[in-house]
Amino acid sequence: MPLQSAPRRVRLAALLAAGCTALAAAACSSGSPSSSKSSGTGGTQHGTADVAYAASLTFLNTKVAGPGFTTATGNTFSGRAGASGELEAGIASHLFSPNVFEAVGADNITPLQPTFTKWYVQYAGTSMVVAYNPKSKYASQFQAIASGKKPLKDLFTLMEQPGFKLGRTDPNIDPQGRDFIYMLELAQSYYHLPANTVAKILGGPPASATSSQIFAESSLDATLQSGQLDAASAFVTQAIELHLSYIKLPPLINLCCTQYATQYHAASITIKGTVKHGSPQVIDITTIGKPTPAGIAFVKYTLSPAGLAQYRQGGFSVLTPTVTGSGVPPAIQSELGG
Repeated sequence: MPLQSAPRRVRLAALLAAGCTALAAAACSSGSPSSSKSSGTGGTQHGTADVAYAASLTFLNTKVAGPGFTTATGNTFSGRAGASGELEAGIASHLFSPNVFEAVGADNITPLQPTFTKWYVQYAGTSMVVAYNPKSKYASQFQAIASGKKPLKDLFTLMEQPGFKLGRTDPNIDPQGRDFIYMLELAQSYYHLPANTVAKILGGPPASATSSQIFAESSLDATLQSGQLDAASAFVTQAIELHLSYIKLPPLINLCCTQYATQYHAASITIKGTVKHGSPQVIDITTIGKPTPAGIAFVKYTLSPAGLAQYRQGGFSVLTPTVTGSGVPPAIQSELGG
């Protein structure tokens, strides 16, 4: 092959240099951080928010909030559901270390202070209902009570009948288990029922963890839906999300509202020597340990207008987010208007 002339070699070298420059520019552009999706916390690296949450939030977190969080921030969601008290104990004993903890009631977060967290935010509320099996032999009576054709006080007389299959959660570890008992105590007073009504409905000591009525919160609804129970305790949000048949209860006994906090406080149960009292039921959130970007992003998303709207659609009452404690990460504080 003949050698190329000097001018031809110069032109070829120039073309090669221009091509390399263009390729380098393209490579730099494709690797630019500006093309990465923001995590929502000011960074560009995506991570996983590991969230421990009350089992009553399972549907919302797995079907709505988790996917919405991923779409909005690029971070992924990983969840662990359980009774709030059980989760608290697991965190305290270092069995697991989530980034975020969502509990029903602050009394499951305060024992973790100040070692695991120094703050929490209250942002949503719920209330008690009695869910029932529409194929139960008592179905016609449930429906009559739910529709108002029969007085609501008849529900409590019905639940104390021999052979009635009732499901509830363990009051020693689960707020819902305690709430159900508070509700019964308040109903006994509100409807002027006989003094032994609560005991007859529970079929034994209120704080018993071995009653045949006790089920894990994560399986209680499924047990009711399978037809193994006539009725079960539930938060109204669970009943709405899972399409359960249920009976609404009056605000003075359903633990829904802050204006009745004094009345709710009259109900109590002794758990391992500690007296616990009824109170309005709220959802609280915090980070655990050293806050991670993905964990902060999840809390920020939960407290954002989009996150709170998901709670509202799920039947929760949405509260003005209120901080208790100190040390809230700035990104979360900014969502609260601080």
